[in-house]
Parts: sequence; C-alpha cells; structure tokens
Amino acid sequence: MTTTDTTPAVYELRGVSRSYGSGTTAVNAVNNLELTIGAGEYTVIAGPSGSGKTTLLQLLGGLDRPTAGELLFEGRDIAHAGEGELTAIRRTKIGFVFQQFNLIPTLTARQNVEVALAPTKIANRTARAQELLETVGLGARAEHLPSQMSGGEQQRVAIARALANHPDVLLADEPTGNLDSASGAEIVTLLRNLADEKGHTVLVITHDPAIAAGAPRVIRLRDGKLEEPAPADGEETNS
Repeated sequence: MTTTDTTPAVYELRGVSRSYGSGTTAVNAVNNLELTIGAGEYTVIAGPSGSGKTTLLQLLGGLDRPTAGELLFEGRDIAHAGEGELTAIRRTKIGFVFQQFNLIPTLTARQNVEVALAPTKIANRTARAQELLETVGLGARAEHLPSQMSGGEQQRVAIARALANHPDVLLADEPTGNLDSASGAEIVTLLRNLADEKGHTVLVITHDPAIAAGAPRVIRLRDGKLEEPAPADGEETNS
C-alpha cells in the first residue's frame, strides 16, 4: 500500500542514528537511516547479529529514542515525544511479538489474551479474546494451557495477544527463532496475512535468509547502516 499526500506514512526516518556511550567507547548501533514505511506494508528487516536490527525495532516501537535525526510515526515526532504520549502510542497503536512467547503458564490461551485486554474499555473481553484466537487459527484451543500446545501454537497465542488493541502496527522480533522450520513458516504466513488481508503494518526482524527471500520488501542492515538502498514505499524487491 502506498501513501498519498493526505495520508502520512506510518514511519518516516530522516537521518536517524542511535549511539550508546561516549568518546572512544561510543557504539553507533544505527547510523543515519533514511526510510519510509507505508500503511499495510509487510517488511522484513534483515541482517546478521549486531547489525542494528533490534535497535531499529526498539526505536520504531517507541521503546528507545534516537540520539540524532527525526522519527515520525503517523506524522507525529516520537523522537521527542513525552513519555505519556509514547506510552499511549505503544498501548493503542503498536503490538509487539518477541522470540520468547512469554505466556503465563497457569492461564489458558484465552486467559493469556484476556490479560492484554485488561487495560482496555472492551466490555466482553472473553468474546474478544476468542475472536482473536480465531483470527490466528486457534479457536478450538482456547482452553488449553501453554504446556498443552506446540511452540508454533504458543507463538500464535502471543500474536493474538499483540492484536488485542487493534494496533495499526505489529513489530515482530525474531518471531520464529524458537520454532522448527515448518512452524516458523506458518508464523511467517500468518504475519504476512495480517498485513495483506487485515491491513496491519507488519515489520519482522530476522537473520533467517529464507524469511527475507519471501518478503515483498526487505531492509538490509549491516553495522548499523543500510546495506543497500531500501526501496521506496510501495515498491517491491526481489530480495
């Protein structure tokens, strides 16, 4: 999906850098990134360990701030936003999926999703949790504990939990890292469908070349820099 003059990009990065430390010990985790990511776009951020992928994802999720440059989220400057505004954006606009499933072992799949609904004003949280589990193909497993589910199923529960607040953006940090190849492929397909069919903007970071190979857009990082020019919003790559 491309943006228009009246619809701002979901993300615009203008010379974004993030460094840690100072002087001779300073580490430039990401350096002078120029990117635009449009609404409904499925994007893979690929690169080896230490390339800056996770740092970039943390910046996009409002979990960290750049030390230089502008970072716009839906037209708002989140690089200099107050903590209250950042918290509200994370709570209502962004869903996070991590390599570790982080499910509560004593709660069922449905109850794990309901936990994410607790801060919301949704009246029937049970029905909403069931709806989300249906979305990820686990409606029939709603009453199962995590120990009764496969790794791929547990990650699906984690994705359902991340979707609790109808987020515009879903950020996934190595979401297949703990899974076998078949389960990992199913998770990638699910995330792709959430962009293509549900309209979420989905960004996946990975070091797995197979995941990058099947993506319509790949942003490659090495040593904190773009390894090659990232295609413009809406443009596809054959990476």
